[in-house]
Amino acid sequence: MFHSNLIQLRKINHMSQEELAEKVNVSRQTLSKWETGESLPDIEKCRVLAELFGVTLDDLVNYENDACGLCVPPKGKHAFGLVTVGEKGQIVIPAKARKIFDIQPGDQLLVLGDEEQGIAIVKAEVFLG
Repeated sequence: MFHSNLIQLRKINHMSQEELAEKVNVSRQTLSKWETGESLPDIEKCRVLAELFGVTLDDLVNYENDACGLCVPPKGKHAFGLVTVGEKGQIVIPAKARKIFDIQPGDQLLVLGDEEQGIAIVKAEVFLG
């Protein structure tokens, strides 16, 4: 997981191995070994990488691409995977999303929309005060 996340994040940020190695203060060969899975960085280098890419340390090390093939999300952002819209427009909010946002049975959710950016769902109490 770590090595594939590192490669994706480096490429998304348009960095060469040399550029990233310089920012992390290691050799290009060391970085190459991390990307091939031949070796792993110490925790301090992982922390520097996570900060550099704006992701959590946990996601840098453990994030597994889901069926959508999404890369490690930025810190504070989440990709919970795909949901299917039922015949009456209902969706099931993934358990991880319900836990992170403390969504309980009976909570009211407000559905917002922007024709260019899409749909957002927020707890009514947060939005309406």
